[in-house]
Amino acid sequence: MIASLRGVVSHVGPSSAVLDVNGIGMLVQATPQTLSGLRPGSEAQVHTALIVREDSMTLFGFADPGEREVFEALLSVSGVGPRLALAVLAVHTPEAIRVAASTGDDKAFSKVSGIGPKGARRIVLELADKLVPHGSEETPAGVPAWNDQVLSAMTGLGWSEKDAAAAVDATAAEHPDAAASGNVAEILRLTLRRLGQDGTRRAPQKQAG
Repeated sequence: MIASLRGVVSHVGPSSAVLDVNGIGMLVQATPQTLSGLRPGSEAQVHTALIVREDSMTLFGFADPGEREVFEALLSVSGVGPRLALAVLAVHTPEAIRVAASTGDDKAFSKVSGIGPKGARRIVLELADKLVPHGSEETPAGVPAWNDQVLSAMTGLGWSEKDAAAAVDATAAEHPDAAASGNVAEILRLTLRRLGQDGTRRAPQKQAG
């Protein structure tokens, strides 16, 4: 398996990039977020997953091993291929995907083009025990690591950063034991409940214009 590539970026397109690795141009499919960090003419490293099919071999690139881990977990779901898994990562951050899977938030996956309600429920069901939110350690500034993770999940669900931050702060104050545990899934569930959500209904849509 080709686990990573390091080389000079020779081309960046809307859905792929080419890295010149010792004179060989390697085409890598990636999300817009990963591609945005690549600059033609600059050296870069991408973590990769090689997908081999009967008639093709395709490299998918990721900014870090954690993103690749989530991609590979998505591939384990029935009916989810590499293109669809990449589409999920284009819509949600890896941590937001972990939180959605662990909290049973199938609506988050329904936001991805190509995934219907049944497919979203299947993803949640099959990933529940495979993807869990990361750690609960404190950041150098004294802010718990789960804070950014919960906020990322909330904004991914459609809440504004201001409303999400206020709700998360209130949840931490009202449920100090949950905050101290650093359990992202539990803190997110309590925050959604505070906002009048049950974890299955879609967050309010932002007003246009």
